[in-house]
Amino acid sequence: MLGNEAFARGLYEAGCRVVSSYPGTPSTEITEEIAKYEEVYAEWAPNEKVAMETAFGASIAGARSFCGMKHVGLNVAADPLYTAAYTGVNAGMVIAVADDQGMHSSQNEQDSRHHAIASKVPMVEPSDSAECKDFVKLAFELSERFDAPFIVRTSTRVAHSQSAVEVEPRADIPLKEYVKTPAKYVMMPAYAKARHVFVEDRMAKLREYAETTPLNRVELSGKAEFGVITSGAAYQYVKEALGDKASVLKLGLVNPLPAKLIRDFAAKYAKVYVVEELDGIIEEHCRNIGVTNVEGKAIFGNIGEISQSVVAEKLLGVKKDYATLDEAIPVRPPVMCAGCPHRGLFYCLKKLGVTVLGDIGCYTLGAAAPLQAMDTTICMGASISGLHGFNKARGAEAERRSVAVIGDSTFMHSGMTGLVNVAYNASNSTTIILDNSITGMTGHQQNPTTGKNLKGDPAAAVDLVALCKAIGIKRVRVTDPYKLAETEAAIKEELAADEPSVIISRRPCALLKYVKHNAPVKVDTAKCVGCKMCMKLGCPAISMKEGRAHIDHTLCVGCGICQEQCKIGAIK
Repeated sequence: MLGNEAFARGLYEAGCRVVSSYPGTPSTEITEEIAKYEEVYAEWAPNEKVAMETAFGASIAGARSFCGMKHVGLNVAADPLYTAAYTGVNAGMVIAVADDQGMHSSQNEQDSRHHAIASKVPMVEPSDSAECKDFVKLAFELSERFDAPFIVRTSTRVAHSQSAVEVEPRADIPLKEYVKTPAKYVMMPAYAKARHVFVEDRMAKLREYAETTPLNRVELSGKAEFGVITSGAAYQYVKEALGDKASVLKLGLVNPLPAKLIRDFAAKYAKVYVVEELDGIIEEHCRNIGVTNVEGKAIFGNIGEISQSVVAEKLLGVKKDYATLDEAIPVRPPVMCAGCPHRGLFYCLKKLGVTVLGDIGCYTLGAAAPLQAMDTTICMGASISGLHGFNKARGAEAERRSVAVIGDSTFMHSGMTGLVNVAYNASNSTTIILDNSITGMTGHQQNPTTGKNLKGDPAAAVDLVALCKAIGIKRVRVTDPYKLAETEAAIKEELAADEPSVIISRRPCALLKYVKHNAPVKVDTAKCVGCKMCMKLGCPAISMKEGRAHIDHTLCVGCGICQEQCKIGAIK
């Protein structure tokens, strides 16, 4: 199984009843897989904060619950997380956070262990698919035993790699009784002060548990030259690279960390290496408890992924040989798909020289060449809020030359409040909602605007036009980004307006299975003059051959924007 698939199997076997998540690579497949089990209620929530609050509510009600997210999603859910640490749970509550070392699909490379430490919530970290399933089941048991939500930290490699998993039947976990207990669940100061005492006592008990839990294990080797302390995916790299040349302390419970176990292990060797991805949390803990013969980040650094080759080179001095080619392989950067509805809009924005405050989604690729039509991308929802601040700082001139772009799913996630701020505090800002009828970047998940739920059943669909008007935006219009002249005119008109406005650029994602495309277009080479105007669109179906434009009919979906771009009529 994939790590995420095994994680979902663990939820099923543990008797989990309620799942609420927001899609975020590399965590998305956990919720997609658990939705296949009819015994479990599963949903996509508008954002991670709502998802965690939903799972928390289900836990209070007596049902084992789960919410999943990527590392930056935990930032969004931090508000309920930190207080849920005080309240504790009724039935077990498990939270998945998937870190993205190497930033394969993320805007930063944060280490989620910091959230666990700061919120005083226990965290476990599996190293393969089998542990994903087993750790989830144990996390539910420990959640109920220690009266705490439990975080399971995975990573891109663990989530998306495969290993053998032994499946077991689903546990029959009855719904626990709910008893009204304001002193436990109403976190106003008088009650919260007492719960903080509980939290500190719980952490002390968890530290004792960390010394003996099977989640942490010592793997001694008679041929060991040194010791290694590690966790997560890094454990796999260590075992493959070092074999029996090192003894290993594998940490599965990464918050809180043990003390005596580490001291006893480190005392066996003159040198102990800490191999952990991103920040030196384990290494710092070792030094804090008086273990000084450790070394980690000075060797491995705290940027990007570690690998088997890196471990072998750094600790054994063995550098592997690789086959090389005489010619450099051209880079293949990500690009908006042929027929992507966002392409026409970004082309118009680039043509008009507009400052574009962007957001998180596949449309972030509008920042790449040749369009290069985006100035900022920070976090989910920041485009609209950022535009408001940008315009308040720079005044009327900026208002005429700047826009925010945000996808339909991201708008529902955290863009609405930014638009409320625009309307309420009156900046003459133009927001463009890129409505492609799906959550595209994470692999086509439904969202509150699509009219379908996680399982594809009919659901209430948010009317973006009505919503924007209800927020207080009077100027709301819908355009088709395949029509360049119409799109350009709309942008000009709304930027010239003397009040806030919203343009909804509406066209479904070209990759949706139900979308019917036109026949591919082709180039009349006799007419083509090689001006490369069509190349400015950045469509992967268009290239130059022998000085003339060429369109790959296996990629082209007949969107027609290159036809509109070609002023001499060479594309038919």
